[in-house]
Amino acid sequence: MSLLELAAVLFSAAGVWLTGRRTVLCWPVMLVASVLYGAVFWRAHLYADTALQGVFAGLSGYGWWNWLRGVRDAGTVQVLTPPRGVMVRGVMLSGAAGVLLGVGLQRWTDDPNPLMDALLSAFSILGQVWMARRYLACWLVWLGVDVLYTGLFLVRGLDLTAGLYAAFVVLAAYGWMQWRACEKPL
Repeated sequence: MSLLELAAVLFSAAGVWLTGRRTVLCWPVMLVASVLYGAVFWRAHLYADTALQGVFAGLSGYGWWNWLRGVRDAGTVQVLTPPRGVMVRGVMLSGAAGVLLGVGLQRWTDDPNPLMDALLSAFSILGQVWMARRYLACWLVWLGVDVLYTGLFLVRGLDLTAGLYAAFVVLAAYGWMQWRACEKPL
Protein backbone atom coordinates (compact mmCIF):
# COMPACT_ATOMS: atom_id res chain seq x y z
CA MET A 1 0.00 0.00 0.00
CA SER A 2 1.25 3.46 -0.87
CA LEU A 3 0.11 6.88 0.29
CA LEU A 4 -1.15 7.46 -3.24
CA GLU A 5 -3.36 4.37 -3.06
CA LEU A 6 -4.58 5.37 0.41
CA ALA A 7 -5.56 8.85 -0.82
CA ALA A 8 -7.32 7.33 -3.84
CA VAL A 9 -9.24 4.96 -1.58
CA LEU A 10 -10.38 7.74 0.76
CA PHE A 11 -11.54 10.05 -2.03
CA SER A 12 -13.28 7.19 -3.85
CA ALA A 13 -15.12 6.01 -0.76
CA ALA A 14 -16.24 9.55 0.03
CA GLY A 15 -17.40 10.08 -3.57
CA VAL A 16 -19.48 6.90 -3.68
CA TRP A 17 -21.00 7.60 -0.28
CA LEU A 18 -21.97 11.14 -1.40
CA THR A 19 -23.40 9.70 -4.62
CA GLY A 20 -25.61 7.31 -2.67
CA ARG A 21 -26.92 10.30 -0.74
CA ARG A 22 -27.64 12.05 -4.10
CA THR A 23 -25.42 15.02 -3.20
CA VAL A 24 -23.97 17.04 -6.09
CA LEU A 25 -20.65 17.41 -4.20
CA CYS A 26 -19.93 13.77 -5.16
CA TRP A 27 -18.70 14.84 -8.60
CA PRO A 28 -15.71 17.03 -7.64
CA VAL A 29 -14.71 14.43 -5.04
CA MET A 30 -14.90 11.70 -7.70
CA LEU A 31 -12.79 13.85 -10.05
CA VAL A 32 -9.95 13.92 -7.51
CA ALA A 33 -10.34 10.16 -6.94
CA SER A 34 -10.08 9.53 -10.69
CA VAL A 35 -6.83 11.44 -11.00
CA LEU A 36 -5.32 9.61 -8.03
CA TYR A 37 -6.45 6.19 -9.23
CA GLY A 38 -5.14 6.90 -12.72
CA ALA A 39 -1.65 6.99 -11.22
CA VAL A 40 -2.26 3.90 -9.03
CA PHE A 41 -3.48 1.79 -11.96
CA TRP A 42 -0.67 2.94 -14.26
CA ARG A 43 1.85 1.70 -11.72
CA ALA A 44 -0.01 -1.66 -11.55
CA HIS A 45 0.01 -2.05 -15.39
CA LEU A 46 -3.80 -2.02 -15.51
CA TYR A 47 -3.95 0.10 -18.64
CA ALA A 48 -7.68 -0.09 -19.36
CA ASP A 49 -8.33 0.98 -15.78
CA THR A 50 -5.81 3.81 -16.17
CA ALA A 51 -7.61 5.06 -19.26
CA LEU A 52 -10.93 4.53 -17.50
CA GLN A 53 -9.90 7.04 -14.85
CA GLY A 54 -9.40 9.62 -17.61
CA VAL A 55 -12.91 8.87 -18.87
CA PHE A 56 -14.23 9.11 -15.32
CA ALA A 57 -12.56 12.50 -14.90
CA GLY A 58 -14.32 13.76 -18.04
CA LEU A 59 -17.63 12.22 -16.97
CA SER A 60 -17.31 13.95 -13.62
CA GLY A 61 -17.81 17.27 -15.39
CA TYR A 62 -20.79 15.90 -17.30
CA GLY A 63 -22.29 14.37 -14.17
CA TRP A 64 -21.79 17.54 -12.19
CA TRP A 65 -23.52 19.62 -14.87
CA ASN A 66 -26.35 17.10 -15.34
CA TRP A 67 -26.98 16.73 -11.62
CA LEU A 68 -27.09 20.49 -11.12
CA ARG A 69 -29.98 20.52 -13.61
CA GLY A 70 -31.80 17.76 -11.68
CA VAL A 71 -31.48 19.13 -8.14
CA ARG A 72 -34.69 19.47 -6.18
CA ASP A 73 -35.43 21.98 -3.43
CA ALA A 74 -34.19 19.52 -0.80
CA GLY A 75 -30.72 19.58 -2.43
CA THR A 76 -30.83 16.03 -3.79
CA VAL A 77 -31.15 14.93 -7.40
CA GLN A 78 -34.19 13.33 -8.99
CA VAL A 79 -33.72 9.64 -9.88
CA LEU A 80 -34.95 8.40 -13.29
CA THR A 81 -35.81 5.06 -14.89
CA PRO A 82 -34.70 4.79 -18.53
CA PRO A 83 -36.74 2.91 -21.15
CA ARG A 84 -35.86 -0.80 -21.44
CA GLY A 85 -34.35 -0.28 -24.92
CA VAL A 86 -31.83 2.21 -23.55
CA MET A 87 -30.76 -0.31 -20.94
CA VAL A 88 -30.46 -3.22 -23.40
CA ARG A 89 -28.43 -1.14 -25.89
CA GLY A 90 -26.15 0.06 -23.11
CA VAL A 91 -25.40 -3.46 -21.91
CA MET A 92 -24.84 -4.81 -25.43
CA LEU A 93 -22.60 -1.92 -26.47
CA SER A 94 -20.56 -2.21 -23.27
CA GLY A 95 -20.07 -5.95 -23.76
CA ALA A 96 -18.94 -5.52 -27.36
CA ALA A 97 -16.62 -2.63 -26.51
CA GLY A 98 -15.13 -4.62 -23.64
CA VAL A 99 -14.34 -7.61 -25.86
CA LEU A 100 -12.76 -5.40 -28.54
CA LEU A 101 -10.68 -3.55 -25.96
CA GLY A 102 -9.66 -6.86 -24.40
CA VAL A 103 -8.36 -8.13 -27.74
CA GLY A 104 -6.34 -4.94 -28.14
CA LEU A 105 -4.90 -5.17 -24.64
CA GLN A 106 -3.99 -8.82 -25.22
CA ARG A 107 -2.18 -7.99 -28.42
CA TRP A 108 -0.42 -4.73 -27.56
CA THR A 109 0.21 -4.59 -23.79
CA ASP A 110 1.55 -6.58 -20.89
CA ASP A 111 -1.79 -6.41 -19.06
CA PRO A 112 -2.00 -9.66 -17.06
CA ASN A 113 -5.83 -9.82 -17.22
CA PRO A 114 -6.72 -8.08 -20.50
CA LEU A 115 -10.28 -9.33 -21.05
CA MET A 116 -11.36 -8.84 -17.43
CA ASP A 117 -9.67 -5.42 -17.29
CA ALA A 118 -11.38 -4.38 -20.53
CA LEU A 119 -14.86 -5.68 -19.73
CA LEU A 120 -14.85 -4.14 -16.26
CA SER A 121 -13.69 -0.83 -17.74
CA ALA A 122 -16.42 -0.87 -20.39
CA PHE A 123 -19.15 -1.65 -17.87
CA SER A 124 -17.74 0.95 -15.48
CA ILE A 125 -18.22 3.57 -18.18
CA LEU A 126 -21.81 2.39 -18.57
CA GLY A 127 -22.33 2.63 -14.81
CA GLN A 128 -20.81 6.11 -14.70
CA VAL A 129 -22.84 7.39 -17.66
CA TRP A 130 -26.04 6.01 -16.14
CA MET A 131 -25.11 7.55 -12.80
CA ALA A 132 -24.54 10.93 -14.46
CA ARG A 133 -27.97 10.59 -16.08
CA ARG A 134 -29.43 9.70 -12.67
CA TYR A 135 -30.63 6.21 -13.72
CA LEU A 136 -31.42 3.85 -10.86
CA ALA A 137 -30.02 0.92 -12.87
CA CYS A 138 -26.50 2.32 -12.46
CA TRP A 139 -26.36 0.69 -9.03
CA LEU A 140 -26.99 -2.78 -10.48
CA VAL A 141 -24.08 -2.28 -12.87
CA TRP A 142 -21.90 -1.12 -9.99
CA LEU A 143 -22.82 -4.11 -7.85
CA GLY A 144 -21.60 -6.55 -10.51
CA VAL A 145 -18.55 -4.52 -11.48
CA ASP A 146 -17.44 -3.99 -7.89
CA VAL A 147 -17.68 -7.69 -7.00
CA LEU A 148 -15.49 -8.61 -9.98
CA TYR A 149 -13.04 -5.74 -9.44
CA THR A 150 -12.52 -6.90 -5.86
CA GLY A 151 -11.17 -10.18 -7.17
CA LEU A 152 -9.06 -8.55 -9.90
CA PHE A 153 -7.39 -6.18 -7.47
CA LEU A 154 -6.64 -9.03 -5.05
CA VAL A 155 -4.92 -10.89 -7.89
CA ARG A 156 -2.91 -7.74 -8.79
CA GLY A 157 -1.77 -7.24 -5.18
CA LEU A 158 -3.75 -4.04 -4.63
CA ASP A 159 -5.15 -5.23 -1.31
CA LEU A 160 -6.32 -1.85 -0.03
CA THR A 161 -8.08 -1.15 -3.32
CA ALA A 162 -9.65 -4.63 -3.22
CA GLY A 163 -10.95 -3.80 0.26
CA LEU A 164 -12.34 -0.52 -1.06
CA TYR A 165 -14.16 -2.31 -3.87
CA ALA A 166 -15.58 -4.82 -1.40
CA ALA A 167 -16.89 -1.80 0.53
CA PHE A 168 -18.21 -0.40 -2.77
CA VAL A 169 -20.43 -3.48 -3.03
CA VAL A 170 -22.04 -2.47 0.27
CA LEU A 171 -22.22 1.19 -0.79
CA ALA A 172 -23.81 0.19 -4.13
CA ALA A 173 -26.50 -1.76 -2.26
CA TYR A 174 -27.02 1.32 -0.06
CA GLY A 175 -27.20 3.58 -3.13
CA TRP A 176 -29.71 1.25 -4.79
CA MET A 177 -31.99 1.35 -1.75
CA GLN A 178 -31.69 5.13 -1.35
CA TRP A 179 -32.32 5.88 -5.01
CA ARG A 180 -35.07 3.29 -5.41
CA ALA A 181 -37.20 5.15 -2.88
CA CYS A 182 -37.30 8.23 -5.15
CA GLU A 183 -37.28 6.78 -8.68
CA LYS A 184 -39.41 8.31 -11.45
CA PRO A 185 -39.95 6.86 -14.98
CA LEU A 186 -38.79 8.89 -17.97
